[in-house]
Amino acid sequence: MTAVLLIEDDDRIRLSLSMALEDEGYTAYTSATAEEGLADYRRRPADTVLVDLMLPGMDGFECIRQLRRETEVPIIVISARDDTHDIVAALEAGADDYVVKPVAVKELAARLRALRRRARVAAAAATAPVDTAPVATVLTFGDLQVSPDAGEVRLNGDPVKVTRTEFRLLCELAAHPGLVLSRQQLLQRVWGYEFGDERVVDVHVGRLRHKIEVDNREPRHLVTVRGLGYKLQP
Repeated sequence: MTAVLLIEDDDRIRLSLSMALEDEGYTAYTSATAEEGLADYRRRPADTVLVDLMLPGMDGFECIRQLRRETEVPIIVISARDDTHDIVAALEAGADDYVVKPVAVKELAARLRALRRRARVAAAAATAPVDTAPVATVLTFGDLQVSPDAGEVRLNGDPVKVTRTEFRLLCELAAHPGLVLSRQQLLQRVWGYEFGDERVVDVHVGRLRHKIEVDNREPRHLVTVRGLGYKLQP
């Protein structure tokens, strides 16, 4: 059974959400503070961690950073703070997703399943036997090169450090050069969600632009098509 650790200081939310997750088939562990949550995770690692941002003592941002130093476990933020700056800060800290309270349990369960699927696919790819050395595919967009098989991004020949989610997003756009993909399409194809907050896509696009554009205010590669979505310019 999949185990979820919920770090939430509000007693009512902690109890109701843990019971709802149990009803969805998860084993739910709970902690009231970040310090307790970190200790609980080290003692009994969960498959996914849910973290509130407004915690007493150590806040959720630092809790995420500390978890990321130790593990690649999927992390979902659950917070009443819906400002884009908070979403950006949480994702920068290392969170994989962000859900705004009040939480719809069915939606949260769908996101948990999607995160686990992504983790299983990544683990399977990393451990799959290779009989022969494949020829890596390189997708070129001017001075930008994306190598899906090799897991590499280069700009002017220099390696660009991107997160796993940023890489998946870039590969999805690179696989459809010049084609506009909507935010909802990207949520489905990269995150595996049928629905969700489209700002998660915007935040990752913004982060990618800082890494692959000479001037992210006037992007040449990752272009916004107003009202439609994003495309990678061939």
